[in-house]
Amino acid sequence: MSELLWQPTQEQIKQTQMFKFLKFVAQKYDVDIKSYRELHRWSVDNIGDFWSELFDFFSLKYSGELVPSVNGENFQEYSWFSNVKLNFAENLLKNGKNEDTAINFIHESGIKQKISYREVRDKTFSAKEMLKHNISKGDVVAAFMPNIPETIYGMLGCSSLGGVFTSTSCDFGVDGVIDRFGQARPKVLFTVAGYEYNGKYYDLITKIKEISKQIPSIEKIIIVDFLDKSPDITQVEKAVLWKDINSSSRLDFEPMPFNSPLYIMYSSGTTGKPKCIVHSIGGTLLQHVKELGLHSNLGKGKNIFYFTTCGWMMWNWLVSGLLFGGKITLYEGAPGVPTIDSLLSLVDEFDINYFGTSPKFLKALEDSGYNKKYTLSSLETILCTGAPLNPEQFDFVYSKIKGNVQLSSICGGTDIIGCFMLGNPMSAVRRGEIQCLGLGMDVACFDEFGNKTIEVEGELVCLKTFPSRPIYFLNDSENVLIKKAYFNKYENIWHHGDYIKITEVDSVIVFGRSDATLNPGGVRIGTAEIYRQTEQLDFIEDSICVGKKIAGEVEVQLFVILKNNLVLDDEKKTKIKTMIRTNTTPRHMPKNIFQVQGIPYTRSGKKMELCITKIINNQKLGSTEAVSNIDCLDEYEQFK
Repeated sequence: MSELLWQPTQEQIKQTQMFKFLKFVAQKYDVDIKSYRELHRWSVDNIGDFWSELFDFFSLKYSGELVPSVNGENFQEYSWFSNVKLNFAENLLKNGKNEDTAINFIHESGIKQKISYREVRDKTFSAKEMLKHNISKGDVVAAFMPNIPETIYGMLGCSSLGGVFTSTSCDFGVDGVIDRFGQARPKVLFTVAGYEYNGKYYDLITKIKEISKQIPSIEKIIIVDFLDKSPDITQVEKAVLWKDINSSSRLDFEPMPFNSPLYIMYSSGTTGKPKCIVHSIGGTLLQHVKELGLHSNLGKGKNIFYFTTCGWMMWNWLVSGLLFGGKITLYEGAPGVPTIDSLLSLVDEFDINYFGTSPKFLKALEDSGYNKKYTLSSLETILCTGAPLNPEQFDFVYSKIKGNVQLSSICGGTDIIGCFMLGNPMSAVRRGEIQCLGLGMDVACFDEFGNKTIEVEGELVCLKTFPSRPIYFLNDSENVLIKKAYFNKYENIWHHGDYIKITEVDSVIVFGRSDATLNPGGVRIGTAEIYRQTEQLDFIEDSICVGKKIAGEVEVQLFVILKNNLVLDDEKKTKIKTMIRTNTTPRHMPKNIFQVQGIPYTRSGKKMELCITKIINNQKLGSTEAVSNIDCLDEYEQFK
């Protein structure tokens, strides 16, 4: 069993929402539940009751009947709460008191704002008034926006009308935007005149003109001038400037069926055109209220921050934090401005309780020599996702950032707009492990024969349906794409594509994407196992490991970036191989090690192993718009 790094006290446990929910369930259903493990078992054995109880426990606003909660436990079709109506924006805005702070906004240029719930409601009304003549129930609003408050107002205004919201970040190229929004066919485009990143201003007017030209469904373009550049919007047909509408009218909300579409999300598109994943109003709300309210213990008066763009599902997840009447903190700009630890300084300045980040950021912080520079007295939980968090990074957090903090590694995806496994304020944090399986998520690990396993590496699967499964993919009327994405490998069982191990105490270790899993000599190897070794070598800045097919076999190829302009020589190669062989197995040892200048990442900080795998195996590469540093791909052509 892994080393225990953090343990809540009994008093802390009793104060958590999770513990109160456990007591609530035990009393109502007259069941003997004393531990989280028992609560999780009850939640997956009684999925209808579990998801129904979230409505009452969190006082969600809805109309209709909660029965039937679900028509069957299989994945054949979306079948949740067919007699329920609700509105997403209404629920997000129902708990915040007018004068309380709803949003803290920080921009890299020094702009800082504190925005009250009254102002959020007023600005949501403004957005609604600007949208209502162009959209009605089920129509799409697209946001080509940075992570600023106006993006939230646009989403809430759209949702209040029963519309569907989709977003992507401003650093996407025109083709990437058209690949996504062109399929969604929005009637309104929300955008900005330009944005700033790492001190450089990027004018978007030319891009907006081209996007409008290529997507004929767009009837109106709302441009936000949040950096006061006074753009000439006469260049853009159908464009108006965002403006506040002063009105004493009441903000009302359109009740919608539980399974109505709320968000259109996108796959990375590296294997073809991005898939358009449609999530329901009710499913998103229930998954987020569970994950934020129970698993993260978010509540009134708490402040949550996550470093994200509007093109990553963590933006949608963060915005749902408004439901609890506390604060959400937005940051727009480069994370290293003016220094790599600047984001941590926000914890002290804004009394942040939950700090959300990625393994990539923690690695950069560690490499910078960071060591307890800030007090972080308000910080209760560090949330981390985007890639597997290796054991040494757990050590760094507890030794160099804060010793008394819950480190919640979380893992799920855009596919479910939530998590399969995540944190638990009632449980211990163990080195290198995700704390628990999510409530209501009947997660298992399957071996190569499709058998459930414990303490053995295998495929992440989910055995029963859940409300935040996609309602459908766009342009997939026969459900061919959705079946291929999740249900081709196992009959009526969700196959997620992550390579994991579930421990004997139901914690989880993630080894990377199973489609990037290496298979030398028939032995499956998670790439995270190799990265754990390379990251301990002080001359390596970064690495990526993939498989190359040679005469029917798979050879492990390791690409490394070295620090301080060092050159990869035989001595360093020997050190790398020795480190990997000593701490793993001979099968993990790379056949070849090459020095490169760049490694491809998504905008959310995930290594793109599949891109390199396709290039070096001379396979067709799909869209590369999801790659944040696309120029580095050219370098890998020589390794075909």
